[in-house]
Amino acid sequence: MSSPLAIAGVTAVLQHFLGVVYHSPSSVFGSAQVFAKAPDVVQSTLGSGSNSQLVVNLFMHQVTPNAAWRNMNLPRLGSDGRTALQSQPLALDLHYLMTAYATEDSQAEALLSLGVFLLHDNPVFSRQDIRTALNSLPPSYPAPFANALKSSGLADQIEMIKVTPATMNREEMAWLWTALKADYRPTFPFQVSVVLIEPQTSTALSFPVLSRNIGAKPGPPPLLFETELPLGQTAPVQGDEVTVTGQGLMGASRVSLSNARLGILFPPFAPTSVSSGSLKFKVPTDAANLPAGIYSLSVQFTDSVTNDVILGTNSIPFPIAPTVVGTPTAVNNAAGKLVSINCAPDVFRGQTVSLALNSLSAPALAITTPKTSSLSFQFPPVSGTNILVRLRVDAVDSPVSVDWVPKPPVFTGPFVNL
Repeated sequence: MSSPLAIAGVTAVLQHFLGVVYHSPSSVFGSAQVFAKAPDVVQSTLGSGSNSQLVVNLFMHQVTPNAAWRNMNLPRLGSDGRTALQSQPLALDLHYLMTAYATEDSQAEALLSLGVFLLHDNPVFSRQDIRTALNSLPPSYPAPFANALKSSGLADQIEMIKVTPATMNREEMAWLWTALKADYRPTFPFQVSVVLIEPQTSTALSFPVLSRNIGAKPGPPPLLFETELPLGQTAPVQGDEVTVTGQGLMGASRVSLSNARLGILFPPFAPTSVSSGSLKFKVPTDAANLPAGIYSLSVQFTDSVTNDVILGTNSIPFPIAPTVVGTPTAVNNAAGKLVSINCAPDVFRGQTVSLALNSLSAPALAITTPKTSSLSFQFPPVSGTNILVRLRVDAVDSPVSVDWVPKPPVFTGPFVNL
């Protein structure tokens, strides 16, 4: 694969070989120059009359993705959306204009025809041709830039560099030259493909397979349906026992929780009880490594001898709620009232956090450490008694107590007096 400098490398290779054609002993254009600049820049540097220059200019006017290579490889990222499995290449096609500049009769046509015949006669540049061209760049390429092009890897990429003519009708050509703000000159459009640029990033490489362990489980495929919670509870907190309904769950041995947004893959743990249609487990108590939020819950079946995972279920959303620890404190300030609380589990930097006092909500002040259990919220002036407190972390609210006997039911806490 090539480095990002491969695009400039293609232009440099084309420029080199055109220069060879126009400066060969048999050429009638010993003074012709080959540029790789924008047409308006070339036009501003040309002389007039007897002082005019013979110029052939290469201008790359467009870069497009190569359709054949775009979806050729396996996914670049793992199921967590973060782990790099491979460095998937960026496959590009380059679109050029080759334009001839001259003031004497038919010289521009002669210049252009020699260039077109070069591309026709060399539709594929060999690896040695590319190395030769990049090692013989003209003085207009500064030494650091020339050295970087030599090490671009263009000659070693898996795909060869191929040149094909392109077709542009009069309207397309007229629109393009109008956009370039330069006078039209005899022009040949062509395409170069494919340039493969591969990011140089570290990737995850799986271990070789040492043994194969294939098992068969009779009955319907294991599936998870939903989480059952006690009346009035919207999300469990750490330490709660949870029941998950499903089918074909008999024999499940591990519960897995993951949060792709936070990059958390919690170590799988054993359920407390399993039946064919349901599974029970306790939400792990780990304040530092299992923050509140929305997780993906799945169940795994493992081999009884090797303990390797042989089967897994689908994933369902599983919320873990935060809790307010102790009584919030409030301090009056110029903006109103600064409310501080302690919470469990820890809140990670980057999570969305807010506190509600009755129906009034305020976001948390900036979290400056990777994780914290102490949060502050700036409220406008607020006061009262029996104010209901709710902490929301990543769209999951802390639990509240409800007395369901009265009609309608009433909240019984947690309350704070301000």
